[in-house]
Amino acid sequence: MNILKPFLLIAGLAAGFSVNAADSAAAHKAEMLAGSASLSTLLEQGKSLFENNCAACHQSSGKGMVGVFPPLAGSDYLLADKERAINIVIGGLSGEITVNGIKYNAVMPNFSYLKDPEVASVITYVMSSWGNKGFTATAAEVASARKNPAAVATGSKSDHPGRTGSEAGYEGAPSGIDPATTTQLITTDGPKMTVAESKIATKIFFERCAGCHGVLRKGATGKPLTTDITRAKGTEYLKTMIAYGSPAGMPNWGTSGDLTENEIDILARFLQHEPPVPPEWGMDAMKGSWIVYVKPEDRPKKKMNKINIENIFSVTLRDAGEVALIDGDSKKIITILKTGYAVHISRVSASGRYIYVVGRDAKIDMIDLFMPTPKIVATIKVGLEARSVETSKYKGYEDKYAIAGSYWPPQFTIMNADTLEPLSIVSTRGMTVDTNEYHPEPRVAAIVASHEHPEFIVNIKETGKVLLVDYSDIDNLSITTIKAARYLHDGGWDSTHRYFLTAANKSNKIAVIDSKDRKLTALIDVDKIPHPGRGANLNDPLYGPVWVTSALGNDKITFIGTDPINHPKNAWKVVRVLKGMGGGSLFVKSHPKSTNLWVDAPLNPTKEFSQSVAVFDVKNLDAGFKILPIAKWADIGNEGAQRVVQPEFNAAGDEVWFSVWNGKDQQSAIVVVDDKTHKLIKVIKDKRLITPTGKFNVKNTVEDIY
Repeated sequence: MNILKPFLLIAGLAAGFSVNAADSAAAHKAEMLAGSASLSTLLEQGKSLFENNCAACHQSSGKGMVGVFPPLAGSDYLLADKERAINIVIGGLSGEITVNGIKYNAVMPNFSYLKDPEVASVITYVMSSWGNKGFTATAAEVASARKNPAAVATGSKSDHPGRTGSEAGYEGAPSGIDPATTTQLITTDGPKMTVAESKIATKIFFERCAGCHGVLRKGATGKPLTTDITRAKGTEYLKTMIAYGSPAGMPNWGTSGDLTENEIDILARFLQHEPPVPPEWGMDAMKGSWIVYVKPEDRPKKKMNKINIENIFSVTLRDAGEVALIDGDSKKIITILKTGYAVHISRVSASGRYIYVVGRDAKIDMIDLFMPTPKIVATIKVGLEARSVETSKYKGYEDKYAIAGSYWPPQFTIMNADTLEPLSIVSTRGMTVDTNEYHPEPRVAAIVASHEHPEFIVNIKETGKVLLVDYSDIDNLSITTIKAARYLHDGGWDSTHRYFLTAANKSNKIAVIDSKDRKLTALIDVDKIPHPGRGANLNDPLYGPVWVTSALGNDKITFIGTDPINHPKNAWKVVRVLKGMGGGSLFVKSHPKSTNLWVDAPLNPTKEFSQSVAVFDVKNLDAGFKILPIAKWADIGNEGAQRVVQPEFNAAGDEVWFSVWNGKDQQSAIVVVDDKTHKLIKVIKDKRLITPTGKFNVKNTVEDIY
């Protein structure tokens, strides 16, 4: 179980450290923590830590495993550089190294959860054992190393070494696929395991791993875990990786307490068998799930309520499997409707009458806002897992078609917009844009409706291709393929609704699609893991019209010029980069009537930021941001994470709504703020508001205003 921790130590221990005397305050604090322990006490503590954390890989003898885990005893690499040693212990290491003439290319997790004196003691123990006559390390030296921006804070859980917790939380969300529907493939080529064990492992994999590695383990944002790779690594190596993670982004499922030793052992053996295959989901399955509760001819001919439907907010109640419809004028809940699991987005028909919501379980629900009390009038399940839905908006095709994109099976489905009757299913399996290799599981990400042609613009995540799906003739469907970059995710329109800007978030690029000329306009390099949501459109005082994205992987807020006519020198270039509160941002938002840019950071590890929102004055961007303590204003006690997520404007463009997203069994809230004064207007509290996340204002969603 403790196999890979040691590897981090060798690369870390074997690294050495020359003290940077710059931070005397941190050093003094560490020394105070360390006390005045004698060398013998230090070695005793170090030995205990080594046996518990390192010996499984590097062995109690320090000799390691030749070609797998490097030796610590008599290691030339180990004695070379103390600074490097400490940095690797607290930060992890991956890539090839050479120890005593033998190459090693394993992965070392970080030990950030160890306190500074503990790191110092285990390094000192290793450097003083098995004939090693190396250096001693002090808590002060470790504390100084932690000041490195790339280092992990003392006592932190190394949930995703080398990857921010925000990236992990975003990428590793549970799959909506029911493990019970899969076909188990236990072959004689993998380690022995029972059918019961395979079912346990399947459930764990779908809940913990499939979001990054893919259902078929071909790799996505995570590395491939196909049997040619896993069998070569073997059970012990896999157990170590699962337990301790890696700097490349593998969570430490064991040391974090998420998985038991037995579960890790089962999962390691399971990964050496062919992956269980979920069933396909074709026309028969779709029609079997399709229900029209109220036929179009039986629905109201006019609006039967007094609600200002343009200012209705459709609010995802993620863990409840529901959406709340909230009256933006009165700030009161109109109704709460049972939907699919963890609704990902809401989209609104061109007429503004219908809201379409898609759950992670691929269930689409259609809500009629003309009813006396809005209700679901049709439903369908378009697969086993999905994220996207959209409706036709081109003149003459309003409210005619709807489209849904599935993660599994990898396909999209075109439906009648008034009933959700499935009309056409198109598979997205195919070749990748960069290596031209076949990918069996290219998932459908964002979909938008073109304003220039009768087309849906469809992002295919793993292949890195954008499809222009012409719906003018459903029986003879025409699709144009545009090569962009992997892995495509979300995005939105520029202010003219001609150019679609979308994040290829593992390529760290923004792709620009010209929906009028139907071609790729630009691939723009940006920093780590852009996550725009739909982005934000502003008029920059220096650079003219821009589209803005924030990021999961860093604190940068990137402005991209979008006006090739009046500002050609700035078009499709990064013209400005601002510093936000930190990484972990999911959404940016503005409005044509606003002079503010609102930026959240719900997945930032610092509560001060994850529970707040940053607001920039567009007229004075160099002044930096103002922090508003949204969670504090919600006044829902001290329990839970209280993450503040997704600013959304009301129809008038003078209010901004925020979700205060807490645990399922904890109080959550919606907070409404005045856009101009930044003052609190209203806190919406209700025990039925369970894990509110995304909010979609009807008018802004219909008109693509952001």
